[in-house]
Amino acid sequence: MPINEKAWSREMEQQIVEEWQKKNAFAFNPVSKKKVFSIDTPPPYVNTPVHIGQATTYVLMDFFARFKRMSGFEVLFPLGLDRNGLPIEMAAEKKFKIRLNEVSREEVIAKCRQVLEESSTESIDSFLKLGIGFNSLKQGNEIGSLYLTDSPEYRALTQGTFIDLYKKGLVYQDERITNYCPGCRTTLADSEVEYADLPSKFNDLIFKVKETGEQIIIGTTRPELVCTCGMIIFNPEDDRYKHLDCKTAVTPIFGKEVPIKAHPMAEIGKGTGLAMMCSAGDLSDIRFFREMNIAPIIAIGADGKMNSKAGFLQGLPVREARQKMIEELKSKGLFAGQKDIIHRTPVCERSKDEIEFISMKEFYLKQVDFKGKMKALAKKINFFEDKSRQMLLDWIDSVSIDWPISRRRYYATEIPLWYCKKCCEPILPPKGKYCQPWKEQPPIKKCPKCSGTEFSGEERVFDTWFDSSISPLFILGYERKKNFFKKAFPCTLRPQGKDIVRTWLYYSVLKCYLLTKKCVFKDAWINYHLVDEKGNKMSKSKGNGIDPHEILEKFGAEPFRLWSAVEGDLTKTDFRCSFERIAGAQKTLVKLWNVARFISMFPRPGENAKINPREIDNWIMQEMNEITEFSANNFEKYDFHAPATKIKNFLWETFASHYLEIAKSRAYNDKKNFSKEEQEAAVYTLYYCLETMLKILAPILPMITYKIYSDLNNGKDIHFEKFPKPGKKQKIPFSAQELCDLNSLIWKTKKEAGKGLRDEISELVLEKKFSGISKDLQEMHNAQKISFGEKTEIKC
Repeated sequence: MPINEKAWSREMEQQIVEEWQKKNAFAFNPVSKKKVFSIDTPPPYVNTPVHIGQATTYVLMDFFARFKRMSGFEVLFPLGLDRNGLPIEMAAEKKFKIRLNEVSREEVIAKCRQVLEESSTESIDSFLKLGIGFNSLKQGNEIGSLYLTDSPEYRALTQGTFIDLYKKGLVYQDERITNYCPGCRTTLADSEVEYADLPSKFNDLIFKVKETGEQIIIGTTRPELVCTCGMIIFNPEDDRYKHLDCKTAVTPIFGKEVPIKAHPMAEIGKGTGLAMMCSAGDLSDIRFFREMNIAPIIAIGADGKMNSKAGFLQGLPVREARQKMIEELKSKGLFAGQKDIIHRTPVCERSKDEIEFISMKEFYLKQVDFKGKMKALAKKINFFEDKSRQMLLDWIDSVSIDWPISRRRYYATEIPLWYCKKCCEPILPPKGKYCQPWKEQPPIKKCPKCSGTEFSGEERVFDTWFDSSISPLFILGYERKKNFFKKAFPCTLRPQGKDIVRTWLYYSVLKCYLLTKKCVFKDAWINYHLVDEKGNKMSKSKGNGIDPHEILEKFGAEPFRLWSAVEGDLTKTDFRCSFERIAGAQKTLVKLWNVARFISMFPRPGENAKINPREIDNWIMQEMNEITEFSANNFEKYDFHAPATKIKNFLWETFASHYLEIAKSRAYNDKKNFSKEEQEAAVYTLYYCLETMLKILAPILPMITYKIYSDLNNGKDIHFEKFPKPGKKQKIPFSAQELCDLNSLIWKTKKEAGKGLRDEISELVLEKKFSGISKDLQEMHNAQKISFGEKTEIKC
């Protein structure tokens, strides 16, 4: 049937998406005999609208799913929504203008759920409009269902994994100095800490040497921590201070006596060359105190304020305490000067607050002992591109302490423990049921150790990554669907951004290995940042961000999807995005529609028609077959950029500009210059190329290809057709470039002679390699005579 609509429109996208939803078109069949291809999709936080980076990443993942479906796999492509942790709590604080630590825990949870219910639907709607074919958008216990990380089922699995790890002796509790975010009011793992170059002050303080009475000047950015000073050091090669070795310094204001020693950590050229080592000023201080076996003094509390160890600074926020200490030093004549510097400062990756280091009792999961195994697993996973593997290896190398997995927050999965009030014995519940120890009774009546009957519930929750790291286990039915899990494990693909390699990818590989003793992924696909046309990273603060909803309203999903494919070159570092680039992709959709509409005008040859392609037909089919083979090989490596670029060029140049112009006279056959068999060969070839292009483009452009293919094939769904295989190789005496150059030369000559493209020419002299297509070229260029020579001549 001919395609009736004159143009493709974004309104058609909505109709197709609704049709897919009604049919549950991409539902997962867990009992299928096909091989499973599973994609562990990154669950986005639902408290903010889908941004341009997420839209691009999920579109690319949809390419993978659709290609594998057409390649004969049963594709597990679930949507998960992340509804745990700090971002949700911060959104609730902002929306309701409250501090969560000032209201009851029940109220905190209620406020967080209110935020979530208002935003989850918006996220799902955005993904639908992008044409993404998830297995299901309905929650349920079946494989492939939409899942929420705060659902009882998901949280029960998180708690179950903790119980297993605890029983294996891989979890322990310890009080140690750890990263602490005063803004988020919780412990942070090293992976949640970023470093920023921030303006600061380098303050010169005057200490006194006890034995000699001389004054020494020491520079520091943290004068408020003088109260925690444990030692003064100088470099062993620094001749200026060798006479001070093993003497004693007296700290200003506090009058505390501390030893002076030579140590290579001191830098000769930094400040005066003398360094004040505080208990927890930065990571180097912490390492130093451990190395020297010095008992740390922690002067900052969990509220981000100075505690009793800080003396007259007690109760002040850190910055205020710093200023007050400087004022006190000046009043006592113990302040020698100050200069502005840029200081590399640890900050919270979420709130951007400066990190403090305080002593807290937390649960830790062992990871340092497994660094060697983790490196082996990192080398086992297939990375696309391979260079991305180094990001994971570098992070593993940097791991120096075990993973602190407990947090002092509210809206997250609770640690499943109770404690006997009499003997402090920890009580674990049985696995399989989500529990909330802070408000529920334990699963026993008496303590197994002392027979005590009173218990207190654990109030801490898990780090969000402890939750997120089980996503591959959850989607494969770990401990819920044991037969399917055995069949489908390991997960085929983890697609994600480079910024969470050190968190989501690392923690997933670590935790799943500790639970299963196997590598959880076969492949890892790492994409990069989106940048604007000038190469600047997109952000709201810079005003250069692009809202995907604006793109959908202006262009529709398909131009955005094609742009994602053409731009998505993983061999580069970043994706460039602009309205101009997406508008350029839209032109290709117009071209594809017009070509398909033109071809649909010709009745397809009957099933019994004997097709005998001409050399020009064999040429274009050979070109099409080469692109088919190239696309299949690259799609297997998650590369849609190179095939999309190649097929876009084929559509515009080779096929539309050259073959279509050559073949349309034969397809029309108005002048009866060709036999019926020759006409049918042209039409057959047109359909062959069009439908092959549609199948190659189907993973990238699912909606327009679905519409065209359905109209041409009585309602058949292209997404359940087999991905094309290249036909038999043909021996063609000329190349595509040679033919394109020939046509361009003829058109140029006509134009220079003042003729139109269809105006006749008296004679066309061709090289012999074009003899097999001479009749087609004669008809195309309206040549009165054809002859052959050593080089091309056009006689007007």
